[in-house]
Amino acid sequence: MSEHRRKPPQPQGGGRAAARRGQSGSSSGRRAAPRGATGSPSDAYGSGSHESGAEERPYGGRADARRAAQRNGGSRRRAPEPTGRGARRGSTGPGRGRAAASTKNRFIDYPRAGKYGWQRWVPSWRLVSGLSLAFFGSLVAIAGIGYAMVSIPSENAAAKSENNVYYWADGSRMVATGSGVNRQNVAISKIPKSMQWAVISAENKSFYTDSGVDPMGIARALANMARGGDTQGGSTITQQYVKNTYLSQEQTISRKFKEMFISIKVGTKLSKDDILQGYLNTSYYGRGAYGIQAAAQTYYGKDAEDLTDSECAFLAALLKGPTYYDPIDNTSIDPSANKAANLKRSQERWSWILEQMHNDDHLTDAQYQKAIKKYPMPQGLKATKGMTGQISYLVDTAKKYVLAHSNISRADFDKGGYQIYTTFEKDKVNDLAKAVKKVEDQNIDPDKREKDKHVQFGAASVRPKDGAIVAIYGGAGYENNHFNNNADTSGVPVGSTWKPFVLAAAMEYGTYKDPDNGVSPLSKYNGNDHLKVRRPDGSYYLRKDNSTFYQENESDYPWGYISLRKAMEQSVNTPFVQLAVDVGLDNVANVAEKSGILKSTFAGLNPSFALGTSTPSAIRMADAYATFAASGKHADPYSVTGVKHNGTDVPGFSKPKVTLAIPENVANNVTDTLENVIKNGTGKNALALGRTAAGKTGTTDSNKSAWFVGYTQQLATSVAMFREDPKEGKLLSMNGTAGVESIHGGDIPTSIWTEYMKAALKGDNDPGFPNAEEIGEIQDEAGAPSPTPSVTATPSESPSATPSPTPSETEPLPSPSTSESCKFSWQCSETGGTDTGGTDGGVTSSPTATETDSTRGNGNGGGIFGGSTG
Repeated sequence: MSEHRRKPPQPQGGGRAAARRGQSGSSSGRRAAPRGATGSPSDAYGSGSHESGAEERPYGGRADARRAAQRNGGSRRRAPEPTGRGARRGSTGPGRGRAAASTKNRFIDYPRAGKYGWQRWVPSWRLVSGLSLAFFGSLVAIAGIGYAMVSIPSENAAAKSENNVYYWADGSRMVATGSGVNRQNVAISKIPKSMQWAVISAENKSFYTDSGVDPMGIARALANMARGGDTQGGSTITQQYVKNTYLSQEQTISRKFKEMFISIKVGTKLSKDDILQGYLNTSYYGRGAYGIQAAAQTYYGKDAEDLTDSECAFLAALLKGPTYYDPIDNTSIDPSANKAANLKRSQERWSWILEQMHNDDHLTDAQYQKAIKKYPMPQGLKATKGMTGQISYLVDTAKKYVLAHSNISRADFDKGGYQIYTTFEKDKVNDLAKAVKKVEDQNIDPDKREKDKHVQFGAASVRPKDGAIVAIYGGAGYENNHFNNNADTSGVPVGSTWKPFVLAAAMEYGTYKDPDNGVSPLSKYNGNDHLKVRRPDGSYYLRKDNSTFYQENESDYPWGYISLRKAMEQSVNTPFVQLAVDVGLDNVANVAEKSGILKSTFAGLNPSFALGTSTPSAIRMADAYATFAASGKHADPYSVTGVKHNGTDVPGFSKPKVTLAIPENVANNVTDTLENVIKNGTGKNALALGRTAAGKTGTTDSNKSAWFVGYTQQLATSVAMFREDPKEGKLLSMNGTAGVESIHGGDIPTSIWTEYMKAALKGDNDPGFPNAEEIGEIQDEAGAPSPTPSVTATPSESPSATPSPTPSETEPLPSPSTSESCKFSWQCSETGGTDTGGTDGGVTSSPTATETDSTRGNGNGGGIFGGSTG
């Protein structure tokens, strides 16, 4: 047999069985030590066989194996490294081949192949750089597409505005008005340099050097929108121009990106002078004026090129927000935008802009000193075409309602294109204006009497169970320089017309002595003059100086203990002040608010709160009394039934819901009590209406205002009369007005109400009112006599000058009135009386002495919309 076919020598120690045992031992986790580990010659590579009796040294167990693997940089799952000749020939085993193949087939090597532990999750620099290039490449592509898709806006297109058209309740056209005729573009050469530098110094100092885009401003706006807040300012003049001419005012992320792309394109395609010209020609300056030419005419009656440095700074200040920087009364938009506050803001920003222009070397020292010397007070408001008579106030009321019930901005609305359908009935609007004019001409003569100057009227008429405002009287008209809407005004206290809310609260909630039972209107309270007001804990109210607070009546007539029904009839103050405290002033406020009075118009909750120190508008007072007329059902007043924009309906103008604000029988009992005011009390002049009606007179402290609010089932109408200082906006006393000692709600206001209601209800039937069922328990004030003493004397025509502070049980009460009539016997149990000394109780100062009727504002504070833009 040849040498190469000889069998190799078998190892000693058992041959193949031993080999099998060796493999079995290896598989159990106890492998032989590598060669060379023992230090003997037989451990070296190249030895042909082991020497007899030599043993391989194993590791100590699995723990030692794991530690060895970790020292070699592997992991517990890593396969053992090959040994011997295979190791020297290289790692070409099947495992490594598969890994290499897998790596080649992956587009992105992540997690990284061939790495172990945390290293598998660390991306390579190739991957990072590749993804970065792809990301920035995508951004460039998106930006390129966005840049290509947008177009440059045109200031000429922006100048094309439309009128807004208003319609009467019957669908006929009332008036078309807007800014279409109050907008005109002018070239940059016609715009004074001082106007150009004023807006640059105030809004964008880097205008001539920047790119036209403020990335940080956009980032802030986007971040704010992501948090659900309003977008922040900081836009450049270029971005403002883009917003003025191209984009809607909606605050969305897509709009912000679109604005950015358009601004970039505008910045590269138009010159800076073109951009500045476009911005000044498309900006809104207030009073319906778009563009610098219209603003110059509106505020100073001159062309833009003739504006002075000082006037330019004023107009630049308006761009901050004309509602707050036009020195006129804008409380119809925001209660904080009154004339005094606006003037202060305007003066401060005007002087700051001039200072910035001077600091930026756009005004010389001499120019600055001349400009800052005197504030350029603008001219007053002007009536526009068609906005005369009551139309101006109707449009004002409807416009505020639209802005308060939609997402339309004031600037967008003034651009036009809207059709507004109102609740106003043309014949009733004319009837109300005629009634005011007739009674005013009969009584007021400013040429004859100084106290007849600056007398004003406001009125409103609302449909019960619906809330529709069918007529208002806002004043003498814009054409007569009367721009405040007196129908929707604030700041005129309502006086004793507030007392029905006190009575309603007493019927509904009872008093602290018996909260489980309502108070009957036959409950008796002390009606004498100059009484202390007791708190529920037995103490008395004090003034700020800790002196005792005394409630006054308008006269010192000694009424003694009289029923609440009689106190309402003769408008006696003291019973209702003590009753309001007993019922809880917060309960009175709650009833008033549920009836329709805005909480923002409430005066402080002190005893005088019961006497009408609050200042709701004529619209809100008519609406609240409509709640009584509708047996407790209330609907918010509204003046718009629908709005369309270029033929498409605008959402948000569904009819207000009708809710039960106060219990039905409570409302009916208030109505029954107020019917008696007209039949036998201070509202007797309303008897001339010749149909069933209820109402209440009101006169305030120092005779600064007088009211009458009354209703039938078809209409609730309020009339206010007051005098106002035209310069300071403060109310003036009407003592001596119309040639009489004092004006009361039962006089001129009631006459206007009656004259109007006659015409407005002509041809309508007289349904009367629902019967009032007996209500509550008689809860007399402590000290009231029981039983009621018989009448032993009739008071003289002249009331006693010094009534007893604590009348005795035998003190005489007024004799019954021959005109008194009652529906039910329980209503007739009260001793009647003449109106001697009652007239109409006035508001007295509160124990904490806060003047609530010293100044007057127009709009949200006391208006139909409530706190704001509304």
